[in-house]
Amino acid sequence: MIQDITPHQYDNHYIEYQPQITDFCICIKDGTVLLCQDKKEKNSWYIPTFKELAEPLYGAVYLFAIDGRHYFLKQMTGKDDTGLIEDESNMTSGPSDRLQALENTKGLTGAWKNRRDMREIMPRFIAFAGITALQLDGWYRNNRYCGHCGGLLKKDHKERMLYCEKCGSRVYPRINPAVIIAVTKGSKLLMTKYAGRTYTRYALVAGFTEIGETLEQTVAREVMEETGIRVKNLRYYKSQPWSFTDTLLTGFFCEADGEQDIRLDKEELSVAEWIERDKIDQAQDSYDDLSLTNEMICYFRDHKDV
Repeated sequence: MIQDITPHQYDNHYIEYQPQITDFCICIKDGTVLLCQDKKEKNSWYIPTFKELAEPLYGAVYLFAIDGRHYFLKQMTGKDDTGLIEDESNMTSGPSDRLQALENTKGLTGAWKNRRDMREIMPRFIAFAGITALQLDGWYRNNRYCGHCGGLLKKDHKERMLYCEKCGSRVYPRINPAVIIAVTKGSKLLMTKYAGRTYTRYALVAGFTEIGETLEQTVAREVMEETGIRVKNLRYYKSQPWSFTDTLLTGFFCEADGEQDIRLDKEELSVAEWIERDKIDQAQDSYDDLSLTNEMICYFRDHKDV
């Protein structure tokens, strides 16, 4: 999955480090990340350093470390819309300057990559760094003002949290709990396709946890709402941070409780059907290894004891 970056080591422990010119600078503009590549390695991307970008250190926000190297966020707006920078006069003008800096560095070229691009970026740890940075960038941008009193939110110095000096409210990064559900019936798997989305490949029943319910209750409710199927024998599989939608996914396998007809919720799904284990590869040409959904589909395909 996208977070599986071994042998690289990800460390999200928040410490208010001060950036150095050799640290990595993740520039973000309008939901895109500036990546660069060696002209001799067309399929290998990496995140440039402050030095490579000729980027001022001022205003950078510490994000995380990978293999002990620090990664910082620089938001490219031409002005501060995050409430994190008190003196906007020190900010540089805009994203075109960063591309020019890369072009002036021998052997480097740059490109702005969006969230969907991160599915294809290699090596994998760069894609994970990029999508995680985009999640945190969105959180900072969407939380400039206090939702309680309207005061300006400030960055805490001890943990990744924003606080309001006026009323004391605290805001932590948004993480939405959701479930991915592999419903089985003997040698068959319930596979679905979303309705009204650009993503048209096979998926599994999924949904967000509502207030006041457990993850297990979410599983039963979502399967019933979307397909009309009752389930039993829930088994936890794995979890996955999914920064594409600010979500923490929890995967479950479960069994259909008796013979039941599928009652499709056409507002949520365009397709819901039972597919035999040995027909899963014929259902579509491939299943990527980025998502918990695809891993669970492939796990069922490859393990007859599930």
